[in-house]
Amino acid sequence: MDFDTIAAISTPMGEGAIAIVRLSGEEAIPIADKLFKGANGKTLAEQGSHTIHYGHLRDPKSGQVVEEVMVSVMKGPKTFTKEDVVEINCHGGLVSVNRVLQLVLNHGARLAEPGEFTKRAFLNGRIDLSQAEAVIDLIRAKTDRAMNVALGQMEGRLSRLIRRLRQEILEILAHIEVNIDYPEYDDVEEMTHTMLLPKANYVRKEIHKLLQTSQQGKILREGLSTVIVGRPNVGKSSLLNSLVQENKAIVTDIPGTTRDVIEEYVNVRGVPLRLLDTAGIRETEDIVERIGVERSRQVLKEADLILLVLNYSDKLTKEDENLFEAVKGMDTIVIVNKTDLPQQIDLDRVHELAKDHRIVTTSLLEDRGVDELEEAIASLFFAGSIEAKDATYVSNSRHIALLNQSLGAIDEAISGVEMGTPIDIVQIDLTRTWELLGEIIGDSVHESLIDQLFSQFCLGK
Repeated sequence: MDFDTIAAISTPMGEGAIAIVRLSGEEAIPIADKLFKGANGKTLAEQGSHTIHYGHLRDPKSGQVVEEVMVSVMKGPKTFTKEDVVEINCHGGLVSVNRVLQLVLNHGARLAEPGEFTKRAFLNGRIDLSQAEAVIDLIRAKTDRAMNVALGQMEGRLSRLIRRLRQEILEILAHIEVNIDYPEYDDVEEMTHTMLLPKANYVRKEIHKLLQTSQQGKILREGLSTVIVGRPNVGKSSLLNSLVQENKAIVTDIPGTTRDVIEEYVNVRGVPLRLLDTAGIRETEDIVERIGVERSRQVLKEADLILLVLNYSDKLTKEDENLFEAVKGMDTIVIVNKTDLPQQIDLDRVHELAKDHRIVTTSLLEDRGVDELEEAIASLFFAGSIEAKDATYVSNSRHIALLNQSLGAIDEAISGVEMGTPIDIVQIDLTRTWELLGEIIGDSVHESLIDQLFSQFCLGK
């Protein structure tokens, strides 16, 4: 791996008060010293670590002042990458920050690849792979709860648990190896099926507990794909606007106003929703509306949660009943809207069709029932669960897949023990479990996977 000095803009592109150009590597301080003239006349190499200094950047060739800056000096290993790090704080204009970056690149730094700063933190042993992946989760978090999960993972909560389980397995494997290699040693107790079974069951139980949090963790990380469905003019777009608290969708009394799927993100009681407002599902001769209805049916199949909207002031139709059939077996909340108008709907029939699905009555025009709906959404996915701050949540799809494989491997080991399979054969499945858990934290992972994971990061992180 190359460990040359890298540089990148670490703040979002655009106009702002301040922008930061970050350097990391052995030459970070010498490169900055070529360009920086401080107010006190000292070089950055002479300054103490974790200090910030006012001055100007000058082009060494022309002597021209390029920018007025504040420069932070952080000497390794007490930095994010465990290397020397320099952060140049300049004015936040596009021209300004790009000039500073270009100057740094022209004097010995290389433009960092996406996620390369975090990758170096991993390669230098400051964080493991699961903690590195938590950095991007933290950046992308859409709710406080999602951010708490990412922070817990960044602090090593998941890593510590995985390491503890691997250590348990390693001790079993070491014991088996000693028995195989040195059978004549009388002072080493033989690893029997009776001794191995409770240890393997403990590892299995802990993996299973982690997987139980995976549905909620994945929702917090990726958001809940939530589709609003119903006949035209029942209030689907009004519901979207109420949850987003902004007029994102056109609302009229004319049926079929929404012709396509409208997508918005919204935070409902700490649950991130990817909210999809669909075209009203009905038979129509309008070719554009028909395309919208077809798209509505498609997103319906891929949804995590369905908000099925009915009209309190209309009688139930065959189309309404068909929608109940379409969402059968899916997580659904039934919303009876327009309760400010005279009742026409048969609520007994609605309860009969809804079966176990929760029913919420609303008047979106008068802003009634929205709080109850939000509570219903949150309780559907997080009812009775421990809060994020109290649990080790697994939210990453890669981690979930590896934990499922680990569970399969430890199950094979336990089955082998229960059937009386020789210990040295059981050892193969135990070793496989140990290796799979190691892939989560990066102790046993291929270099190409590392490159792929860090390529998902933004530049400068």
